[in-house]
Amino acid sequence: MLETINLSKSFKGKKVVQDINLYLDNGESVGLLGPNGAGKSTTISMISTLIKPTSGRITMNGVNAIAKPGEIRSVSGVVPQELALYQELSAYENLKFFGSIYKLRGKELDKAIQQALEFVGLENRKKDLVKTYSGGMKRRLNIAAALLHRPKILILDEPTVGIDPQSRNHILEAVRALNQQDGTTILYTSHYMEEVEQLCDRLYIMDHGKIIAAGTKDELLSILSTEDKIKVEVNKLDEAFVEQVKTMEGVRKLEVSELQLKIIAAKGSSLISKLVHLTEQHQIQLLNFHTETPSLEDVFLHLTGRTLRD
Repeated sequence: MLETINLSKSFKGKKVVQDINLYLDNGESVGLLGPNGAGKSTTISMISTLIKPTSGRITMNGVNAIAKPGEIRSVSGVVPQELALYQELSAYENLKFFGSIYKLRGKELDKAIQQALEFVGLENRKKDLVKTYSGGMKRRLNIAAALLHRPKILILDEPTVGIDPQSRNHILEAVRALNQQDGTTILYTSHYMEEVEQLCDRLYIMDHGKIIAAGTKDELLSILSTEDKIKVEVNKLDEAFVEQVKTMEGVRKLEVSELQLKIIAAKGSSLISKLVHLTEQHQIQLLNFHTETPSLEDVFLHLTGRTLRD
């Protein structure tokens, strides 16, 4: 349905997105995952034809969408990371304005507004000024504006940033319903791993402007199929102890958080017995430890050397 080929973007000579290759099949829900500054929003802006790439191609059903941006614009709805609403207008007035841009008129426009407001749970607040809305309500109205023309593709750029848990859950449920019940194709960007795990069939992981991994959840988890995740809690830490843990045989990645160590280690490395011995040497009390199956967060740490929200 939609494909990017070696898509790149530079600003003032600095390449911020490099050779992005991704595709969306009809009816899929695809996640674009990465920390802040990874290049997700720039990639989304190019795909939605808001900015032109420095190089590369975007095709929509085989048609060059850079030369003919209407191919994407006519069938897509975009929910930007920054709120695109008029604060001094009511929710209804905002949607009437955006609906007119989609060339909706009269009863057709009124019906589209009503359906969009009901879908995001704001029909009872449609006459209230947007400036009186909470952050979560504004985010939901932002989504309603993108749904007025019933797009085949919905592109959401960090739609749950800075909102309350109730609104976040409402948005996630709405996106799931659009995909699973209406068959809307979804491209969802986030730096919240649990959101894309919950919503998406396939994932692309971005870092420093590049796609560093892609596949289904199981395919990405297979990257660490030969590894274990070990969590260790201690009563104190010192630099010498941490450095020795890093250099222990079998340790591939180490993350330290307060008095907890998160270790990615080779399977069968007998690391626990070595850790017990090392804590005794440093007069550190081992409070708790357990082994887990590596998660997508661990895959990200393995690929980038940092956690997703760093």
